[in-house]
Amino acid sequence: MQTLKALALTGILLLSSFGSKENGLGVGDKAADFNLKNVDGKMISLRSNKAAKGYILVFTCNTCPYANMYEQRIIDLHNKYASQGYPVLAIQPNDTGKSPGDSFENMQSRAKEKAYPFPYVIDETQQTTTTYGATNTPQVYVLNKVSDNNFRVEYIGAIDNNSRNASAASKHYVQEAVDNLIAGADVSTKSTKAIGCTIKWSN
Repeated sequence: MQTLKALALTGILLLSSFGSKENGLGVGDKAADFNLKNVDGKMISLRSNKAAKGYILVFTCNTCPYANMYEQRIIDLHNKYASQGYPVLAIQPNDTGKSPGDSFENMQSRAKEKAYPFPYVIDETQQTTTTYGATNTPQVYVLNKVSDNNFRVEYIGAIDNNSRNASAASKHYVQEAVDNLIAGADVSTKSTKAIGCTIKWSN
């Protein structure tokens, strides 16, 4: 009986961790830099935009319905905050063998079709995604520059509290976080649960 209980518990633990990676960065941690290929073929890092005071770093993709529902809101965030020093930088984290719709060529097509005004880079090795600890698409990390080439994680989670209807959202977590930073204030809500599709890992 004890053995059966132990096996059942093991099964529950496996199910609860499926589709996610443990650990990763937390609020207050130094943001990890990267060098990832943009849809225009250029390599992009946190240091690429010298004028950036921070970033709205979004793990997103072509194929997730939640990412698609948030797509215009991500574009709107960039259009609102890029000129204030907080541009969007989008990372496609899925393994393209398991999610062919997220291939680099399909990313290029999507970015062109939707006229993305921000970089859309691919994490081919999934190392950056693992380092950050992202588990869903979309999932946002709001970063703030604290010194030359050093950024700190100030917020992790969802864009707002209504994935299906932007106009019905009553909490705009990312907007509030960036507004707090621009005002020189502490971020009032530092983390929320990211709602979306689980990242498609290579193993």
